[in-house]
Amino acid sequence: MTDTQTFEPDGRAVPFVDEGDGPVKLVLIQEQGLPADVLGVVGHYLAEEAGFHVLRIGYRAGDADISLEDRVDDVLAVIDHVGLTDTWVGGHGFGGTIARALAASHHERVNGLLLLGVEGNDIPVAPVIPVLIIQASDDTTTAPANGERLQSTVPERASVKTIAGGDHLFPMTHAIETAVNIEEYLDWD
Repeated sequence: MTDTQTFEPDGRAVPFVDEGDGPVKLVLIQEQGLPADVLGVVGHYLAEEAGFHVLRIGYRAGDADISLEDRVDDVLAVIDHVGLTDTWVGGHGFGGTIARALAASHHERVNGLLLLGVEGNDIPVAPVIPVLIIQASDDTTTAPANGERLQSTVPERASVKTIAGGDHLFPMTHAIETAVNIEEYLDWD
């Protein structure tokens, strides 16, 4: 696996991992409060096996009181640092909330959204942007009903895939199944 790097825009230390160099670009934002490698196997599979360019982004240290807008700015700073101009953006749990906020405020830079477990919030899906929702059947943290509710707001642009038997840690416990769902959806173009 690739080593974690740190980008320090304006003194903020934002950890990230940059893997692969394929034509499909994907930014993954991890769930808050989980180990830094929670999306490691998924990201590595997509970079190595699917041939995607995967940028995994974590959280700056001591970030408990950082606003959602500042978190979006952190992600954009790393995206710019790596040189991505347009990309799919996604995340696990709260990472997906950040991805939704980024897409809503910078939709011209986002090719689509990938949400691994959807938090129950009111961030609308940006116009035109396609959405892939992957959720686990037994997730009590980001309940499947949240993903289904979001999908119903943009049924013509949103697809839902369910990992049977998975809980909130499905990106770790069902990593290959999660990655294959992403690969099959994003590799169509």
